[in-house]
Amino acid sequence: MAENGFRSATIAVLVDNEAGVLARVIGLFSGRGYNIESLTVAPVDESRLHSRITIVTSGTEMVIEQIKAQLGRLVPVGRVSDLTREGPHIAREMALIKVVGEGEKRHESLRIAEAFRARVIDATTGSFVFELTGATDKLDAFLDLMRPLGLAEVSRTGIAAIARGPRTI
Repeated sequence: MAENGFRSATIAVLVDNEAGVLARVIGLFSGRGYNIESLTVAPVDESRLHSRITIVTSGTEMVIEQIKAQLGRLVPVGRVSDLTREGPHIAREMALIKVVGEGEKRHESLRIAEAFRARVIDATTGSFVFELTGATDKLDAFLDLMRPLGLAEVSRTGIAAIARGPRTI
């Protein structure tokens, strides 16, 4: 836990895939002044009856427990799991990063992209679009290195996370 008593929490929520569910979840956060640092949602079964919402938030232990309890009371929430507390988990995000530049800056951006295992998915004579997947810290470090080289635009997916081993939501 951080010195100020706050911690980050990655919360996975299994919900029925129906209209208005995401709005209800977001309303819970906004109505109580809780911050959402990252949010992803997508159907997770073949029949598309259920969706998984992954939320990264932060707060005191009491606030995180309140968030989990209030999420659990929402209908149609099936299960709420605090991945950061329930054991090891894997968290990744993907970003599309546009870098605009010429000459040596262009070559340097390619060298850095190779070191980070970023893929070039679009190239013009004046720009690259890189695709990079990994932990948030890795993406942040890549962006910091691209800023002086012509970082022009970033689109990030938000965190996707899952428990390690046989544990499931």
